[in-house]
Amino acid sequence: MVDPGKPVVAKAVLRQRLLARRRALTAEEVRTAAAAVADTLVQALAGVRTVAAFVPDRTEPGHGRLPAALAGLGARVLLPVIPPVSRELDWAVDSGRLAPGRFGLLEPVGPRLGPDALGTADVVVVPALAADRVGTRLGRGGGYYDTSLVHARPDAVLVALLFDGERLEELPAEAHDRQVTAVVTPSGGWEDLPGRGG
Repeated sequence: MVDPGKPVVAKAVLRQRLLARRRALTAEEVRTAAAAVADTLVQALAGVRTVAAFVPDRTEPGHGRLPAALAGLGARVLLPVIPPVSRELDWAVDSGRLAPGRFGLLEPVGPRLGPDALGTADVVVVPALAADRVGTRLGRGGGYYDTSLVHARPDAVLVALLFDGERLEELPAEAHDRQVTAVVTPSGGWEDLPGRGG
């Protein structure tokens, strides 16, 4: 059970533990997980017109496979760009060309579409360190997705990518947290979540 009175502290402790676990994964475990997550997403998102995704780093599920796998969908794929000052993500269409951006993260090369472009996505694939049974998502703490998801359509599917063992029973939550509606894990595949009322 998490302490509802101290969500910021509880989140920080969980982040440290989960990131340490991820850093301990072998290169082979990361590759195997990436293939499984990418295959699941491509199958689940067949027919989607616009998907917003991200470029996973070494500690994130899908590293080395996304967004290239999503290019095979024939959909419009939006990728985030971290702006120089704001915490609101900008977006650009994935052309297959990536360059290092802020914090050394890879981002698309091409015209910036602005934060509102996220509202055109039918599905938003988000990074996460963990998610609980009702869709509370634990990010890295930078606030970029918390700030940016206000632009997602209310009916958009929000799916978090996780490694096995990162589906938790309950996570600390704050008022600004937006729940995800599904998770993808290497062993479990796609799982729809019931939300708070489910």
